[in-house]
Amino acid sequence: MKRPIVRDRSNRDERRDRPQIEKSESVVYGVLPVLELLRAEKRTVDKVFIAEGAHEKRLSEILDLARSGGIIVDRVARQKLNDLAPQGANHQSVIAFTSSAAYADPDELLANVSGTELLLVLDGVEDPRNLGAILRAAECAGVEGVFIPERRAVGLTETVAKSAAGATEHIKVAKVANLNRLIEELKKKNIWVVGTSVDSETNYTDWDWKRPTALVLGGEGKGLHRLVAENCDVLVKIPMYGKIQSLNVSVAAGVILFEARRQRQS
Repeated sequence: MKRPIVRDRSNRDERRDRPQIEKSESVVYGVLPVLELLRAEKRTVDKVFIAEGAHEKRLSEILDLARSGGIIVDRVARQKLNDLAPQGANHQSVIAFTSSAAYADPDELLANVSGTELLLVLDGVEDPRNLGAILRAAECAGVEGVFIPERRAVGLTETVAKSAAGATEHIKVAKVANLNRLIEELKKKNIWVVGTSVDSETNYTDWDWKRPTALVLGGEGKGLHRLVAENCDVLVKIPMYGKIQSLNVSVAAGVILFEARRQRQS
């Protein structure tokens, strides 16, 4: 079994001690995101930085996976991790450098639709933390694929990966140029397209989620675009019982997807 290459940078000068990031590299930080990144083995991991003095037991599996993969592990000053992570982010003493997140091919994802899928389509989610939370809920609910638009929506950034707590390493996410064209393709494959709207008269629990279904969720504060809503087979709502009349989109995703999973399990 290969041993990780561990470098001690504590005796080097400040300029040489500072890790350099190439433009092509992507930063994944936090114990769980880095752990899932290494477990999934979907992306090439160039190196891992761990803060000097970090002896947490949960870092041991990261070191073991790095050892088996022959990945360089550098011990660096904690301040260097603070510089590399987004401002104010909690990197939990570990950062990995990897190539940019790979998107699934939308045509390939559609070609593999077998007629039993639970899919997710996002119409303009712009907040990376919301997208991360949605992907985490989708992966936990067993969603087979997620489609996001190429424009006016957030992609798979480092913040998304952090918020998704490792889900981006397991769930297939594809970018498409035109959501309405995607909806047409889904219908051709006998996938029911179910959108969400607070104005719908159908509660989300009344839909038969045992059918092959693509759930369509709108962006923050805007909901579905008009044409997207019109092209859905049906619109459903989550009934509100308080004074606030809508849920955060990531919460709505979790509520509906786990209802779908509950029906399918029963």
